[in-house]
Amino acid sequence: MTPPQDHTTQNQIQRTYYSRIQTGALLIIAFAVVLFLLVQARFMLISLATAIILFSLTSDVINFIARLRVGPIRIPNWVASLAALALISTALLLLSSILLAQLNTVLMTTLSYAERAPSAIASLFRWMGEDVETAVLNSLRSVEVTGYVRTVAGQAGNLMQGTVLVILFVGFLFAERIWFSTKLTNFVGDGVQAERVGKIIASIIHRVNYYLLVKSAVSIITGAMVFAVATAFDLELAVAIGILTFVLNYIPNVGSIVATGMVALVAFVQTSDPTITAAIFVICGLIQFINGNVIDPWMMGRALRLSSFGIIISLAFWGAVWGIPGMFLSVPIMVMLLVVCSHVPALRPVAILLSREGLPEPEEELNRVAEEMEQRRAS
Repeated sequence: MTPPQDHTTQNQIQRTYYSRIQTGALLIIAFAVVLFLLVQARFMLISLATAIILFSLTSDVINFIARLRVGPIRIPNWVASLAALALISTALLLLSSILLAQLNTVLMTTLSYAERAPSAIASLFRWMGEDVETAVLNSLRSVEVTGYVRTVAGQAGNLMQGTVLVILFVGFLFAERIWFSTKLTNFVGDGVQAERVGKIIASIIHRVNYYLLVKSAVSIITGAMVFAVATAFDLELAVAIGILTFVLNYIPNVGSIVATGMVALVAFVQTSDPTITAAIFVICGLIQFINGNVIDPWMMGRALRLSSFGIIISLAFWGAVWGIPGMFLSVPIMVMLLVVCSHVPALRPVAILLSREGLPEPEEELNRVAEEMEQRRAS
């Protein structure tokens, strides 16, 4: 006869087992629901994420303007916020107009190259035999370039709508920033815990801002150098190539490969000279390699301790969920996850996986960043 204690132990084990199954099932359902919402509301969420990043970038600018004085009068905070919003709106609209103009130039040139591009690309396979060259030529001619161009043009048309939505979101964030500390304290319900949450947010802002500033500097250098190469070889789309290289450089790993391939493809279609194409490809490849693997890590230092494999996974996931905008936002989102998981004990294993050396952000770094940002506001 089985003792009652054994029955109790077995019941506890079964309840624990069923509880784990139920928890796992709920997590799977919750993940599916969140993923569905991310996909369905992608346009608004992408605009909101972009607005939050721009808001964090310009918070210091607002504080700087608010510290200025016109004679004995100090500039009010709301005037500083309006000035920063005007600057952001002008910059975003100008950048969107430039990108749309260059995309239209590329698309129109693509249509003009559509007839000779298949023959030029198929000639690369001439060494494999005439049958292979003919097969490649027939395959390329069966591709409807016009349909793809219309699709890209339609997606590019959403850029201006997204820009307007981002400006609206940034404006509302500026309006709410004055009461953010009070809302955070009341929401958490504990002053000490609210201060800790504020430090985590400050660390996220600091790391994302530093990443974007360094990435922007490296992207400008890379785009300018590629533009110089395209101009030296007298390519028709030199300006568009330089601007698109600058933009694509924000996409980690994949962007530099796409940009180099784009330059080589334009060069070969325009010149039909394998030697010139190979020279342009090698030069642009060296530019991307040196800037991406030497200058970029040197400027980043230890400020961005992200796993390379984690960056690829984040790039693939957000690219699948949000498309090309998700690729641009993949690293800032990963930085946010790393900082948050580093300071939540239950999520610390995730931070170890996301970090490059398996060392998540220490508590001392959190306090150092918070003190540095406080000193910057006070100065």
